Amino acid sequence: MDDYIERLVDLTDPSTNRLRNVSLEEARERILRGTAESVREIDGSFAIVAREGKRVRMARSLDRPLRYFLAKRREGPALFVADRIDAIHRQLKSEGLDAQFHPSYTRMVPAHYVVELQLIGCPDPDPTYTRFFMPERNSLPGDLDVIGEAYVGALASEVDKWLGDIAEREPIGVCFSGGVDSASVFLTVYHVMRRRGMNLARLKAFTLNFGDGPDVRQAREFLEKLGLGLFLETIDADPASIDVGETLRVLEDYKPLDVECASMGLALCRGIRARYPDWKHLVDGDGGDENLKDYPIEENPELTIRSVVNNLMLYQEGWGVGRIKHSLTYSGGLSRSYARTYAPARQFGFEGFSPFTRPAVIAVAEAIPFAALSAMSVERLYSLKGEVARRGIKAHFGVDMPVFSKRRFQHGAIPVDNLRRRFAAPGPDYRRQYLSIYK
Repeated sequence: MDDYIERLVDLTDPSTNRLRNVSLEEARERILRGTAESVREIDGSFAIVAREGKRVRMARSLDRPLRYFLAKRREGPALFVADRIDAIHRQLKSEGLDAQFHPSYTRMVPAHYVVELQLIGCPDPDPTYTRFFMPERNSLPGDLDVIGEAYVGALASEVDKWLGDIAEREPIGVCFSGGVDSASVFLTVYHVMRRRGMNLARLKAFTLNFGDGPDVRQAREFLEKLGLGLFLETIDADPASIDVGETLRVLEDYKPLDVECASMGLALCRGIRARYPDWKHLVDGDGGDENLKDYPIEENPELTIRSVVNNLMLYQEGWGVGRIKHSLTYSGGLSRSYARTYAPARQFGFEGFSPFTRPAVIAVAEAIPFAALSAMSVERLYSLKGEVARRGIKAHFGVDMPVFSKRRFQHGAIPVDNLRRRFAAPGPDYRRQYLSIYK
């Protein structure tokens, strides 16, 4: 029968797309009918749905989620698309379709893929996935000076474009710990602003302070060494204000490290918003660890150094679409985890940005010959990020950047022992607590 009446309910906000080289209409056209290369050439941050008849195509950049849910109606299928699970649930409830809903039935569009669905009724066909971003691996020479210059050059280019889109006099906040990633971002923003002749009084480095975390000391030491201490602004928070239930609702995920990180993000964003009601733009270093493969391999029993250095964008995408361990509900890697940054910022009305999520920066990172440079030594692999960033900052800005040991956001904002007391529940408990929201 051909009497199905298919329906698309697009709950995304088109105004949140940040497209530089094409209009929204052109971007939709490329996603719907263009080649993978034409989609790759879309410059900016986006989460876009396009439809032609029964065919729907969706694509997003790494820095934002895009979820969908297919509901059954007597008249035909209805596809609901949004950036959040709760938005889909609210719409289903308003239409009397919420009895079909479960959070695990929602699907995430994986970053760097065009996902195509056919709205043709029951049974539903599987979606198809077309990769639109495939950086070349290991194409840079094993020279850390060359690598650093290329990596920070790409970083500076993305920051320059981002700054060019911000209205004059709008303040700019850097989420800052003094670690390699946030420090690289802060110094790049600072020096690109100087080159553009922008008023540096618009710039602040925001550091979360629970009273006894090591990041405040580190952030102050970093900036004072460079004579930039006037940019530091601490955002004080009370550890008793951490509400895991709130974090689970905002994050819509339950992985323990992401719950901890998102809780810190909520505290920071809440504090900035309370102090500055009209502040809009925040930039951070999320994705820097993923790009330069600086995660403790020994903490994940599924990983070896071989899997980390030999798999394309493993930390950005997880094990990849079509693999057994790829989550259809959440995607994988930073494609999943970026909600820890995106959701807290959106919750408090900020427009966030991380230049490390841009394809041009990731492409340079994937071109680094990690296997050769590390000689399959975990310690040598961990040392690469600081060296790449330090040399790149020196090459572009003439600054000797202090480099501190790696520390997770949540471990810098509050001492680890205190953190563990606040986040005592294991992952399965977080999952049950999150799912209980929809009972």
